[in-house]
Amino acid sequence: MTYSIVAHDPERRQWGVAVQSKFLAVGSVVPWAEPDVGAVATQAYSNPRYGPQGLALLKEGLTAEEVVDRLVSADDGRDDRQLGIVDAKGGSASWTGGGCLDWAGHRTGPGYAAQGNILVGAETVDALAETFESGGGKPLAVRLIDCLAAAQAAGGDRRGQQSAALLVVERDAGYAGLSDVLVDLRVDDHERPIDELRRLYRMHDLLFGKTPRGEWLPLAGDLAGEVAGRLARLGYDSLESWASVANLEERVAGNESIDPVVLEALREETP
Repeated sequence: MTYSIVAHDPERRQWGVAVQSKFLAVGSVVPWAEPDVGAVATQAYSNPRYGPQGLALLKEGLTAEEVVDRLVSADDGRDDRQLGIVDAKGGSASWTGGGCLDWAGHRTGPGYAAQGNILVGAETVDALAETFESGGGKPLAVRLIDCLAAAQAAGGDRRGQQSAALLVVERDAGYAGLSDVLVDLRVDDHERPIDELRRLYRMHDLLFGKTPRGEWLPLAGDLAGEVAGRLARLGYDSLESWASVANLEERVAGNESIDPVVLEALREETP
């Protein structure tokens, strides 16, 4: 009753998992990832221990294929499990037990493992794989959401939709540079969980994304006066104080220039 994709972006050194299911809060069970180690999706009659155990084995230097073999060979319930893994180098492997309900199967390629069970058909997993393969250049989070959307359009979970989740990790790239979790979004119960996941990601990118400093605008002349006037009308004496209330503090650095995203948000908030 689930389809997922586990993936690696070697250029950005990111690992991630995206998943959708007719299951409450699928993000609490399926996705696991650690930067410079790999990522794991455990589903069907999920064994949640595959997550931490798989990451621990990857950290020891085992390949994705070796980790899949190690986990399923030690599990008496393997026939009812489904598992996808990508390792630190982008090697991938999947397992679909013979007891998983039709349609169930997987597809792997460089940097990704796609898998699903209780699906309309193989076209759902094919859509995950083909969308990922054709999505180079986009941020990994965007590619993974696109994969879910394409899989749903191709048929998706035979029982329908309920929840979705996105997890992307990168060393020291999370909040304030003090977390390895770049994105961790969950839609636990929704009629259109993939659409809601995309909406949440856009909000996440607004608040925590990064505009290249070369694209920031100098806070001088008329623009400096405009910003100061707007802040004054809102009752703030500095850009930093307003941004901290607006949850945009990650996009503010000093008073010499301004992120265009911050400027747009400030203009939207003031008359």
